[in-house]
Amino acid sequence: MRVGCSLEGLISGVDEAGRGPVAGPLVSACVVWYGLPEKNRLIKDSKLLTEKERERACEWIVKNAYRVGIGVSSVEEIESLNVLNATLLAMERAIEATGISPNLILIDGNRKPLNYPEAKCVIRGDKRCFLIACASIVAKVTRDRIMGHYHELYPKYGFKRNKGYLTLEHKKAIEKEGICPIHRRTFKGVKEFI
Repeated sequence: MRVGCSLEGLISGVDEAGRGPVAGPLVSACVVWYGLPEKNRLIKDSKLLTEKERERACEWIVKNAYRVGIGVSSVEEIESLNVLNATLLAMERAIEATGISPNLILIDGNRKPLNYPEAKCVIRGDKRCFLIACASIVAKVTRDRIMGHYHELYPKYGFKRNKGYLTLEHKKAIEKEGICPIHRRTFKGVKEFI
């Protein structure tokens, strides 16, 4: 994780969670640090951590970061804008939610929100950049908590376990029960049952 190692001032990392699932919102996080923080061995790409490790890492990030902002794109926005544009919208919302203008914004991927032309894209940033890895963890933990809430509302779909991804269990539930309000109606695996 070498990107941004010699930077000073307010630096932020931005990433999202929830592009691929067939249910639930898309969540972005913006984590702002003053200068570059000391490394923490818990911080790495959220996909490489267990759920407990992500929770501990998220707690450490929220406690130690200068600011943390969350942005959400609803299922309706994902449907009407498409996943890419909903991602960029959620990223803008996350940056704005911090209430400040960082000196540098590092964004995972190859696209950045139009309102932030000064942002720098980092391909595979969640694996290469500490700040983006922090945002990846916060976004994933936040989205998982949202999906846990949806599990309480719609327990037959197993959202607490599958987080909205189309597992075999989830697919069978859709076949048996039909879709619920948080399913993405234009996504393969859902649209066939409308």
